Amino acid sequence: MSYYDIDSILTDAQKVPCTFELDVPSLGYLDNNPGHTLKSSTRVDLPLWLAEMLAVSGASSKTLVTLDLPPSLAPRVMNALKADPKSVDIRALAQHFYGLGARILELFEEEEVCDVLMESWRVRAAEISDHASNAGQGQRGGGGVGAGDGVEFLRGLDEGERGLFRAQHDSSKAMRVWMGEVKKG
Repeated sequence: MSYYDIDSILTDAQKVPCTFELDVPSLGYLDNNPGHTLKSSTRVDLPLWLAEMLAVSGASSKTLVTLDLPPSLAPRVMNALKADPKSVDIRALAQHFYGLGARILELFEEEEVCDVLMESWRVRAAEISDHASNAGQGQRGGGGVGAGDGVEFLRGLDEGERGLFRAQHDSSKAMRVWMGEVKKG
């Protein structure tokens, strides 16, 4: 991604839980204690870009902060995604859910989280493609998702999934127009 990519910037701005490993003078305001020392073992939510910098920097053998997995990638969420990826409102967890997951996986070696995110993207992408291809064509027949379920699913898309929906919808629309011109010609 580009340095100027707004989605990357917004992903890096998402807050992640951190635990301070050292006492830091004059940073008590991060823990609602202005002007005081931020004590070690204090948990604070920091933007990802700052948390990463503090976690990897350290002149001594001890780092300033320890990063924890964000709540949007907690075991409870991973279990829900394993059970049924289409039923999880990913947008409520994080607007840039998959971007956050990719950035966190750069910092942590979590094979299971990686596998769950990849599988949920695959399943959800197929569902997104189905909804985008059939948007505006009325109710689908057969065993498809009802209109209410489809609306709820589409509301729960993160920004990357919304981009996929737009691209699929636009290409399906262009294909219908092209097919109409071929039949006329």
